[in-house]
Amino acid sequence: MTRDNKEKASSCCSDQSCNSNPQPKFKKELTLLTAKADAISQNHPKEPAFKKSLNLIQVSSDPKCEDACCQDKPNHATNDEHFTDASGHKSEFMVYGMDCSACAVTIEKAVRRTEGVSHAQVNYSTGKLLVVASVPSAIDQLPETVKKLGYTLEKLEQKGYARTYHIEGMDCGSCVLTIENHFKNNAAVKLVSVNFSTGKMTIEHDNSVEEIIKEVSKAGYKASLVSSKRTGEVKKDKSGTSALILSGALLLFGFAGSYTDVSPLLITLLYALSIVIGGYKPAKSAFYAVKSRSLDMNVLMTVAVLGAAAIGEWLEGATVVWLFALGIMLQTRSIEKTRNSIRSLMDLAPPEAIVKSGGALVRKPVEEVAVGDLIVVKPGDKIPLDGQIIAGESSVNQAPITGESIPVDKQSGDPVYAGTINEHGSLEIQVTKPAYDTTIAKIIHLVEEAQEQKAPTEAFVDKFARSYTPIVFILALVVMVLPPVFGFGTWGEWFYKGLELLVVACPCALVISTPVAIVSAIGNAARNGVLIKGGAFLEVAGRISAIAFDKTGTLTEGKPKVAQVIPYRSNQEELLSIAKTLEGYSTHPIANAFVDYADKEGIAAHQGDKFRNIVGKGVSAVIGGHEYFAGNLKLFEQLNTDFGEIKSQILSLQQEGQSIVIVGTKDAILGVIGVADTVRNTSVKALSALKHAGMNQVVLLTGDNEGTAKKVATETGVTRYYAQLLPEDKVTVVKQLQEEGYVVAMVGDGINDAPALATANLGIAMGGAGTDTAMETADIVLMADNLEKLPHTIRLSRKALQIIKQNIWFSISVKLLALVLIFPGWLTLWIAVLSDTGAAILVILNSMRLLKMKTSLSGGRN
Repeated sequence: MTRDNKEKASSCCSDQSCNSNPQPKFKKELTLLTAKADAISQNHPKEPAFKKSLNLIQVSSDPKCEDACCQDKPNHATNDEHFTDASGHKSEFMVYGMDCSACAVTIEKAVRRTEGVSHAQVNYSTGKLLVVASVPSAIDQLPETVKKLGYTLEKLEQKGYARTYHIEGMDCGSCVLTIENHFKNNAAVKLVSVNFSTGKMTIEHDNSVEEIIKEVSKAGYKASLVSSKRTGEVKKDKSGTSALILSGALLLFGFAGSYTDVSPLLITLLYALSIVIGGYKPAKSAFYAVKSRSLDMNVLMTVAVLGAAAIGEWLEGATVVWLFALGIMLQTRSIEKTRNSIRSLMDLAPPEAIVKSGGALVRKPVEEVAVGDLIVVKPGDKIPLDGQIIAGESSVNQAPITGESIPVDKQSGDPVYAGTINEHGSLEIQVTKPAYDTTIAKIIHLVEEAQEQKAPTEAFVDKFARSYTPIVFILALVVMVLPPVFGFGTWGEWFYKGLELLVVACPCALVISTPVAIVSAIGNAARNGVLIKGGAFLEVAGRISAIAFDKTGTLTEGKPKVAQVIPYRSNQEELLSIAKTLEGYSTHPIANAFVDYADKEGIAAHQGDKFRNIVGKGVSAVIGGHEYFAGNLKLFEQLNTDFGEIKSQILSLQQEGQSIVIVGTKDAILGVIGVADTVRNTSVKALSALKHAGMNQVVLLTGDNEGTAKKVATETGVTRYYAQLLPEDKVTVVKQLQEEGYVVAMVGDGINDAPALATANLGIAMGGAGTDTAMETADIVLMADNLEKLPHTIRLSRKALQIIKQNIWFSISVKLLALVLIFPGWLTLWIAVLSDTGAAILVILNSMRLLKMKTSLSGGRN
């Protein structure tokens, strides 16, 4: 650390409050982030960016740097989308010299006071400053402004921004290829990904939004930028329905006229009008697809219809057009229901809040409510923003966030979340997060992001479809030409069969077989308080055969209480005072039990220094010139401390299921404190449901003693348990399970078991509603602070895999059957198009069953 920064850190931590016991939140988050970075760098050595960013947040070895001056500050998590939408000149800087989160607050305040700066946000975790200014000169003076505070700014190179657009006009999965191919040779576009299931395009580009929208229109579609602000319901295009009705009427009149004395020319004219009206939109899309060098469904269908008209099969051509338009309309309406499963989440939080200002109550849009403002929520109303209750008591229904239907009692000091429902009393709440950074906003953002990611199966199907369509297209041309050339039948006969082959070549049902199922499953999970971070994790969850659980805070309540205090060479008050001093800097839940117990007994901590965490064993500190230790049996055996007669008493307490913490020096044991934790009732039910669902191995991992581990294992019914594990030992057990052939999920609170979470095939964190870290780093997050939703998540994932397989095999089978029926002459054009659109609709409807899947703790195999 530089001299300036040392002085700055010293001044930051010079307040008397720094001598109080600090909150370990940042230390916990750093532990998890570091473990996740290690796993990423091991598995993806070419992607060190995540770990590299952690080099910016190495804190001072002096634990006072995690002091009270760093506590109770706003969580400066940056929302890039919010800044992308902000008007003005946007710049990003790397900040050097920050030692704690209070430094981030200091910099942010100074930058915001700079004239011309409209937005400023410092993210301590990434070491970055994001600024939006009305004039470039305001940004230019920031390095000098921040330098005066003792920090250094380095302006980062401006790169293309990843933005998300709504895309209108996509008929099926093959339209995705048309849009992606259109941008393939565009120098201003770095990356583009279109998702048919969500109707969105994510694109990283250097040019303007207007230019991207214009380019999308050239491909035959309509694009609009997704805003972080609330938008109304997407307008439905009714022109397609009108065209379908008119085209169908003309087809019906022509067909009826063929059985009367109506002129054949008039009948042909009616069929031609039916084709033009019903086929205009597909023909237009086909034109743009050809321009983008894509062979999508619209191209194949247009060629087939034109071919039918060329050989005089006007009825067939008009029937194909109408059935195709009907199929597209039904597909669109079905897929919209799937997309609305996430859009409905956006309606959970109300658009306005009642703000208390100068004694008056003013109704404001939530986007205009600032952090620190006081809002009033009446009984029966939804809470508009995340905050902390300042006055009032009530029961709050947190089902929209956690999926728990039973209301939770809330009082002054308790946190509340946007979108939850205030059941009874009136509440006065201090806002802790802006509208774009609330828990429900993050859930929506992460779920939409998850839906846009392609799962391995989806990527494979897309790759297959890219090859399948052109191969069958070429095969259709061969069928039209070669047989008649060699004298096998007439030109008209084989030309018709070639047209049928073109229709069969459309892979629409196959392309949407996977993404629609994934979107439906993720939507179901989100509505039930489970955040699945992508289709890849959904697929892994469906293959899980072993689940390992951390004990403290996961299977147990995580709120251990002191059960016994046994002084040995000290009195009880002195023993607790030393224990409180030592454990004040520990991140383990048991440490909080000591501090709380000592506080209730009115016992103060000593002044200590040289605090040291001994991983997996305990802590130490120097008090009054002597080094004291608090930890487990392993620690004092390693110190070669004389136990005397107390060792048998320690072993006896452990057999009773108590966690034992020994307090003493290298030379003598001062006493023993027994701590007990309670197994959650929901844990017993959840584990029972998992075993009933056919989970092969349910494993308990704990750093606690054998007696406690055995007691918890017996109560919960796990298949095997491992006790007295260090963090690295938990990683070893996970790897051992993987070597035994199991696909392993690790479930924890997202903090103390970070290395094992990162090592497992799937990391599942619990209690995500209260921790941003768990929500951002785990693969799957259970928003509630219990395991009730875990069996549902596993059953949902397995069902999703089952439905994906059904969809793929059904789509392929229909294609193969149609191909077989072409050559004997048993297939007509209209049956071919009916089989294609019908298969696509059935695939969508089959996938939508996942939206209706109910939660249950009864388990059951799927």
